[in-house]
Amino acid sequence: MTKGGMESVELFTTEGKGRGLKAQKEFLPGDVIFAEPAYAAVVFDSLTHVICHTCFKRQERLHRCGQCKFAHYCDRTCQRAAWLNHKNECSAIKRHGKAPTENIRLAARILWKMEREGSGLSEGCLVAIEELQNHVDSFGEEEKKELRADVESFLEFWPPHCQQFGMQLTSHIFGVISCNGFTLSDQRGLQAVGVGIFPNLCQANHDCWPNCTVVFNNGNHEAVRSMFHTQMRIELRALSKISPGDELTVSYVDFLSLSEERRKQLKKQYYFDCTCEHCKKQLKDDLMLAVKAGESKPSADTVKEVIQLSKDTLEKINKARMEGHYHEVVKLCRDCLKKQEPVLGDTNIYLLRILSIASEVLSYLQMFEEAADYAKRMVDGYLKIYHPNNAQLGMAVMRAGVTHWHAGLIEAGHGLICKAYAILLITHGPSHPITKDLEVMRVQTEMELRMFQQNEFMYYKMREAALKNQKIQVMPEPSNENAPSLFHKKE
Repeated sequence: MTKGGMESVELFTTEGKGRGLKAQKEFLPGDVIFAEPAYAAVVFDSLTHVICHTCFKRQERLHRCGQCKFAHYCDRTCQRAAWLNHKNECSAIKRHGKAPTENIRLAARILWKMEREGSGLSEGCLVAIEELQNHVDSFGEEEKKELRADVESFLEFWPPHCQQFGMQLTSHIFGVISCNGFTLSDQRGLQAVGVGIFPNLCQANHDCWPNCTVVFNNGNHEAVRSMFHTQMRIELRALSKISPGDELTVSYVDFLSLSEERRKQLKKQYYFDCTCEHCKKQLKDDLMLAVKAGESKPSADTVKEVIQLSKDTLEKINKARMEGHYHEVVKLCRDCLKKQEPVLGDTNIYLLRILSIASEVLSYLQMFEEAADYAKRMVDGYLKIYHPNNAQLGMAVMRAGVTHWHAGLIEAGHGLICKAYAILLITHGPSHPITKDLEVMRVQTEMELRMFQQNEFMYYKMREAALKNQKIQVMPEPSNENAPSLFHKKE
C-alpha cells in the first residue's frame, strides 16, 4: 500500500508485531526513505515563549499572536503558515482564559484537523489516526487516572460550537499521544522542545540495532529564501544498505544499556517484549560489562562493589548537576574513575558514563586538556559498542573533536571532527544545521592543521595571540537531560 510521497515503502502486517513498514526499493546509507510533516504538533508547556510554534526553532525574539497572546512565531512567514492550525486554538484559548497543557493542546489540534478533513486517511498517510495503536488496555492505574484527568480538562477546553466527539474517540486520541508522540527538537537537535504525531513514522517497528534513523528537520521558513522554503518534517534515513522487501526499523531507546535494561524500558514505555537479535542473543552485553583483562583479573565481589559505587556516584552527580555545583561533579568523577580504572574494562558502560560526564563538565569549566583525555577514552569505547552510523555516536565524536580543538590538540581534533562529519552526513544529511556547523569546523581545523604541519612553533604563537584577542568562548552549560529520545513518553 502506497500513498502520496510514500511510494518507496509498503505497509504490512506481521504475526506478533502488528503493522510494520517494508522497503519497496534499494536504499543506501544516508538516503531519505521518506519525509513526513506532522499531522499535529505542539511546543512543550515550559518553552512556549522561546520556541517558534510553527517550525520549533529556538529564537532570541519571537512575535506573539496579538489575539491569544500565547502562540509565538519566528516571523510573519511562520505566523501565516500556522494560522490554519492555530485559528480554532486561538479563539478557544481566549474563551477558556488560558492555554491548557501540551497534551490537551495536541489532542485538540488532532480533533480540529479531523473536524476539517473528516476521519479516515489524510493525504500522504498510510494509516488513519483512528487506526493508530493506543495501548489504553495496557495502562496501569496511574496512567488510567492521568488519562481520565486529561479527558476532563479537554472537555472544559473544547468549545461547545465545535463538532462534539465521543468519549471513546477522545480517550483513543490521548492514548495515541501517550504511545506515539514523537519528540521534536530545536534546530541544533540537542534539546527536546515539543511533541508531534506522525502517522507513517508510527508504523516503523523497533529494533535495538535498526537499519534506519529518524531526524527532525525544522524546515526553512526564511522569507528571503522563500524559493527554498521547506516544511517542518521528520525524515526517515537509511543507516545501512536496505534491499527491497526488508523491514524498516528504528530504535525507540538508546543502545548504550544492557539488553535486559533496554527490554525493561521498552516494556514499561511501549508495552512490548523486544525480540530483536541483539536482545535475544544479548549481543554487546559482554563489552558493556567488561572488566580489566590481564593476570590480576579482579574478583566478582570487587567488580560488584565498583559497579555499586558507580551507581551511587551517578546519583550524587545528578544532584550536584541539578544544583549547578560543577566543581563537585568533577571531584566525584575523578574519585570514581580512580576506583573504576583498575577494575572495569574500557567499554564498560559505568566507566563510559562517568567519562562522558567528566569530559562535558570539564569542557564547560574550560579545563580542556583533561576533558580531551576523557573524551578520547569515551569515544574509543563508544566506537566498539555503537552501530558505526549511530546519531548518538556522531554527536559524541563531534563533542570530543571540539574539546580537542579547544585544547590545542589540532591533529586529534581535526580527525575526530572529520569522523563525526562522516557519521552525521548519513544520520542528519548535508543540509541539517548540525552538519553545516560541523562542515565549517572541518574546514577551519583543516586550515589550522596545515599551518601546524608547516610550522608548529608559529601555529602555537598565532593560536596564543588569537586567544588573547578574543573573548574566551564558553562551552554550553552541561545539560541534565539525555539526548532527546525518539518518542515522547512521560516517565
